[in-house]
Amino acid sequence: MTGIGQNNTTVKTTNLLITAIVSGGLAFGVAAQAKEHEEENINTSDVPAEVQKAAETEAHGGKIVRWEKEGANYEAVIEKKGKKWGVQRVGKC
Repeated sequence: MTGIGQNNTTVKTTNLLITAIVSGGLAFGVAAQAKEHEEENINTSDVPAEVQKAAETEAHGGKIVRWEKEGANYEAVIEKKGKKWGVQRVGKC
């Protein structure tokens, strides 16, 4: 004869195990995705001319302080009047 308390413990253990597996899977997925979307700083000479021209137009007199690349996307970080913002463009690789 199985006691009620023993059955309840089995269900709690099963739920805990399932929760741990799901949490681990989610954590691994987030870590893998974060690594996939890492930006790298690049030199202006590595940015296609059409992307540079588009960013300069968007800057409206601001200064492009650095370039970043993520996959096929280029981002110009622009500074104007003490504020910085990014403009992202897709370029040819």
